[in-house]
Amino acid sequence: MTWKQVLLLSCLSGMVLLSMLREGTSASVGSRQVAEESQHGVRQKIFMQESDASNFLKRRSKRSPKSRDEVNVENRQKLRADELRREYYEEQRNEFENFVEEQKDEQEERSREAVEQWRQWHYDGLFPSYLYNRHHI
Repeated sequence: MTWKQVLLLSCLSGMVLLSMLREGTSASVGSRQVAEESQHGVRQKIFMQESDASNFLKRRSKRSPKSRDEVNVENRQKLRADELRREYYEEQRNEFENFVEEQKDEQEERSREAVEQWRQWHYDGLFPSYLYNRHHI
């Protein structure tokens, strides 16, 4: 019977605590008028006046030509992007050429060592064979 009383008492205290927390949070928000004023300030920051919006759209419609400055800025951006792309691909090409050159050098070194070992193994101590004494013209 005591465990039922303990359970009932803990549930009751939990409900009292939750009701106090709910009242505390609602009181901390403030009045509805303050909330509406803060929303109105946010709206003013996001949206512009109708006259300002129409002036903005009149100044630059979709079909209106771009100003010379806008064209120049866009061209400079395109040229800079092209230059960066060219530098990137040139760097990649140089790295690949260096890699291929190193691979080729290593292959030549391995084949030269293999030929040298073959010559030492087959050398009879007298004279080198005819193939090694050929004079290339």
